[in-house]
Amino acid sequence: MAITENPPLDHEEEKLSDECKKLLLSLPKEKGWRTLHLFQFQGFWCQSTEIQSILAFQNHFQTSDSDIVLASIPKSGTTWLKALTFAIVNRRHFAVSKSHPLLTSNPHDLVPFLEYKLYANNPLPDLSKFPEPRLFGTHIPYPSLSTIKKSNCKIVYICRNPFDTFVSSWHFINKVKPQSQAPISLDEAFDMYCKGIVGFGPFWEHMLGYWKESLNRPDNVLFLKYEDMKENGVFQLKKLANFLGFPFSLEEERGGEIEEIAKLCGFQNMKKLEVNRSGKSIKNFENKNLFRKAEVGDWMNYLTPNMVERLSKVLEEKLGGSGLKFNVLP
Repeated sequence: MAITENPPLDHEEEKLSDECKKLLLSLPKEKGWRTLHLFQFQGFWCQSTEIQSILAFQNHFQTSDSDIVLASIPKSGTTWLKALTFAIVNRRHFAVSKSHPLLTSNPHDLVPFLEYKLYANNPLPDLSKFPEPRLFGTHIPYPSLSTIKKSNCKIVYICRNPFDTFVSSWHFINKVKPQSQAPISLDEAFDMYCKGIVGFGPFWEHMLGYWKESLNRPDNVLFLKYEDMKENGVFQLKKLANFLGFPFSLEEERGGEIEEIAKLCGFQNMKKLEVNRSGKSIKNFENKNLFRKAEVGDWMNYLTPNMVERLSKVLEEKLGGSGLKFNVLP
């Protein structure tokens, strides 16, 4: 008689609480891009350790109306938005100079993730020492934001066209996968992506959650597009600063402060900094893997015409009628 073994546990799943392990048994699961499994939790796909930290956040996080929450789906300009927001909000304390914190600290250390850092290893982190306004980052979809969505805090969402987001995600996952694991092929990853099976996806539901809320509550939720920020950075930075309640004065504008912040937080400058070429700011992921190309239209180097047609149909079907559209070409 054949011996039936229990399904293998992802090494990250082994570290979970008994309560979380029990919950996982009740959730739909699929093969993950990087981990053994992705689980469908509260309507979106995520890894087991993320579920445990998200539950801790939902159960314990106390929102302040002065909080600023930066949200995105992975590989959509998250690091860039964190740098820009930190620089804008703290420019009275830190002028753009050789001693600016962004020159010696990764943006993810200055604006920590709720689910990857603050609640990753501690269900009750001490947030009392955070200066106001407190800055947090998250990939959690809007419906699962717990007390944040019920408050008057500011939420900024950055969104990138799904073609480039996919290619960037595929490159990133294969860089951070353990060397003992075979890389995920472009075709397999693309098929899963189009089906919505990707971290914090389906990506279209993630986008639409924040998009609709930005239309309903424009004073509380700002929806930014990566491509718009690349095309007209100064205008978008002014819009971001105004939304956050830290508008640039006429004197600052004339003095070139907006351009200085844009340059400080620009891809080429951030990528070359020693702090972003070494160390780990998000879990066990090396900082150097957070900076690849930051180009609009890089997807054209990877996707076949059939892939483009398929993803275009997904966007038409899922986003049609919402008003959310993308300029995918550079």
